[in-house]
Amino acid sequence: MPGYSLLNGIRVLEVAQLAPSSVGGHLADLGADVIKVESGPGDGVRTGGAAAVGTPGGPAFMHLRWNRGKRSVALDLRGEEGKRSFLALAEQSDVVIEGTRSGYLARLGLGPDVLAELKPSLVFCGISGLGSDGPYSRLGSGGPVFDGYAGLRKVDLPEEPPKEGVAGSTHPSIAMYALGAYGAMGVLAAILDARRTGAGKRIEVSGVDVAAGWIPDEIDAALNRDRTVLRDGWLPDGRLPDWPRLEAYRTSDGGAMIFGAHVEKFWRSFCAGVGREDLLGHDLATVDGGSADRAEHVWRELKKIFAGRTRAEWIRFFLDHDIAGGPVNTVDELVRDPHFTSRANTYRLVTDHGELELAASAVRVAGETFSPEQAPALGADTEAVLAELAPSILPDPSPQDGS
Repeated sequence: MPGYSLLNGIRVLEVAQLAPSSVGGHLADLGADVIKVESGPGDGVRTGGAAAVGTPGGPAFMHLRWNRGKRSVALDLRGEEGKRSFLALAEQSDVVIEGTRSGYLARLGLGPDVLAELKPSLVFCGISGLGSDGPYSRLGSGGPVFDGYAGLRKVDLPEEPPKEGVAGSTHPSIAMYALGAYGAMGVLAAILDARRTGAGKRIEVSGVDVAAGWIPDEIDAALNRDRTVLRDGWLPDGRLPDWPRLEAYRTSDGGAMIFGAHVEKFWRSFCAGVGREDLLGHDLATVDGGSADRAEHVWRELKKIFAGRTRAEWIRFFLDHDIAGGPVNTVDELVRDPHFTSRANTYRLVTDHGELELAASAVRVAGETFSPEQAPALGADTEAVLAELAPSILPDPSPQDGS
């Protein structure tokens, strides 16, 4: 059972491994019937990552999230029986997702041309790391590769063996997680188009394209260097002259706050609230030879001011005085943050490893509670799905690895 009811009646046939499984995951969260075709040991995300649930051999949290609410069908797509079963399921679906290296299904004789002939309205969505064309298209890839390619990840190159993270970074991949949202958006648009026109389109989303387009302002400026000039009122380093009003500051308890008082009314409210109207007399709007000194003076004063209260006291102060900003949290602090805990950001799930509290979909639907079923065991739904959608096809009792 999916998380919400918004996409009830939409059926998705997914052949995906690792991050591309998140595309079907978003669709299942919204209510689609996502049938996950697996072979051999199944999706590698089932046991990916250092953290396991319950026991060292337990499932990965990423699997519990990206495959929740789906149905798992075990098929050998290299065998004739598996291919017949796949085509029978595709004929009953609205979209097929290929979340592997581009062209995998085509090499098996199950590609978009075959599927379009089988069912003209069927949408085909290819999700891959580097896309179906270009000189890098045959490279294997993953989240750090996406971000490094597009300049989203700070990459350290130490002389000694690194002690943390991938490429010297502990930050999660932006594009790896954004990939699913872009893919789901494209799928939904293509389904609407197919219902309007009767013809399914082939769409493609790649991790490197998501990464490259994540900060389009910078891409556009780089593509148009000869027509890009500095706007009046901005510093040469790309900051506003009032940058101290848009900074992070340490609090007395070792926490931190993001100060968001670029808007004048917030700045005036803050200065009045802390009894420092004198700070309003420092010109932080003019760009001239004294801009740096004025900004650094205000920054030092704000640093002392913020160090005088705890993070919780500053949150209360910001609320009471209508000032923009918010707390800086670690992940452990976030899950205890009163705003986080008040907004249905988690749901509970009873599993073989006990009751778990897990992160919910970021989408909220009025009148509905997010409550998906847990990610299925490998092949758990093979017989039921084939009996429902392809009753003339017998399940393969011993599927082989088709990856």
